[in-house]
Amino acid sequence: MKKLLIAALALGTASLAQAHEVWIERGANGAAQIWLGEPELPLPAGGDPAFPSPKAPKLIGAPAAQTRGPGYIEVALPAGDVRAWDDDVFKPWDEDGKKAGVIYYARSGRSEAKAVMPLELAPVSANGNRFVLTRDGKPLAKEDVSLVSPGRWQLALKTDEKGEVALPTLLEKGRYILKASVKEEGDFTLPAGKVAVLSRVTTTSFVN
Repeated sequence: MKKLLIAALALGTASLAQAHEVWIERGANGAAQIWLGEPELPLPAGGDPAFPSPKAPKLIGAPAAQTRGPGYIEVALPAGDVRAWDDDVFKPWDEDGKKAGVIYYARSGRSEAKAVMPLELAPVSANGNRFVLTRDGKPLAKEDVSLVSPGRWQLALKTDEKGEVALPTLLEKGRYILKASVKEEGDFTLPAGKVAVLSRVTTTSFVN
């Protein structure tokens, strides 16, 4: 596994950004942990080799001190949904003759039936198993969504005309991750420079 991840590093920033997600989950101590990696694959000891890339994810809501753990950034927060985003994980790369970049959005919890971030998967009803994918509050129809189970199997889903996906009966106990991404072209400014192609990647995790 470690050799595969090192090989991925050698492929360059584009491969890393396209293969990785940022997600949040609660640790055994109740603190929020912000992870970078591929949630459908086992993480090596010490976390993903690209973990040094995220420096200071931006939490939505009250600011809190961030502490780096073995493969994650830990933040002590009260119970409830947690949201964070990061536009400075990977430096821009060349894609078909254009500069490209990525912004990651992550949410933990499904107690709030609303979206706050520019790209978010939010439950249609509190603690429900139906989610809506929104871009700036507007539902995105016919977009691909993936569900990663605690056992790391992955299920491909697609939003309907209302931008919603209904999850199947969840038999496993533990942490699930929903993920989706959209790609946009235009004139965007990231901390590391301007890009003409921007990928937005979002995750929502919850415990069943």
